[in-house]
Amino acid sequence: MPELPEVENVRRGLSKLVVGKTVTAVDTNWPKTLIGGLATFRTALIGRTITGVDRRGKYLLIRFDQDLTLVSHLRMEGKYQLAASAGQEPPRFMHVWFTFSDGSQMRYADMRKFGRMQLVQTGTEETAVSGLAKIGPEPDDPSWTSATFYDALHRRKAPIKSVLLDQTVVAGIGNIYADETLWLSQLSPLQPAATLKREEVARLHDNIIQELATATELGGTTVHSFLDAGGHTGRFQEQLHVYGQEGTPCARCGTEIQKTKVGERGTHFCPHCQPLRKRQLP
Repeated sequence: MPELPEVENVRRGLSKLVVGKTVTAVDTNWPKTLIGGLATFRTALIGRTITGVDRRGKYLLIRFDQDLTLVSHLRMEGKYQLAASAGQEPPRFMHVWFTFSDGSQMRYADMRKFGRMQLVQTGTEETAVSGLAKIGPEPDDPSWTSATFYDALHRRKAPIKSVLLDQTVVAGIGNIYADETLWLSQLSPLQPAATLKREEVARLHDNIIQELATATELGGTTVHSFLDAGGHTGRFQEQLHVYGQEGTPCARCGTEIQKTKVGERGTHFCPHCQPLRKRQLP
């Protein structure tokens, strides 16, 4: 699933490609992608101009004039690209396409068909979209400090990996970057969040900020099929230490990387560098 670095790269690409373009047609061959239905999208978007592309956590926010926003979640396999003309061969699994007045098309492809798009009034995203209603702060938000992070974790007894994935404490982290930042911080993914010490939380906080920033600048991580809006793969997969590395030696200590499940999610860790520490819950 695309996480913050991948979605941010899609946002940057779309910002360069589609801002200023006016919609003349909306079409789909998989109507479930469009919450509210195709007719709703056609009525709302035809004649509207894209004014910007923002991001909140893993969500894309495509802004249109007259205070309208298209909220798009890519889920597992969603991808956007711009075609120079409607006649250009469509990508595999293309399910939604927006035709612009200059003849170009913004195309959305999704092999698993899990992605969804929803239209809302600009400014109401975090009340109108259920996934945004309880979303936590962005990792680069100055208000998200190690102290506020500690306070939030101190109230949660679930494993730290599960807490990082639930999006309510901090936005944008998925399976890849949870595994990677926990390895960098030498914390067991199974460690109850409430048992982390302040210095451990501070280390994890800083590693999350740095790792996501580095991954973003490298174009994200392409493990299976991620491509940005320009059709480029990411490069951060070349720097993965634990995710997908089970059976290989830990880059820090040489111990074999193991894979387990935390909250039904495949989880990679070093048993030597990331021991589960027995501590009493507060």
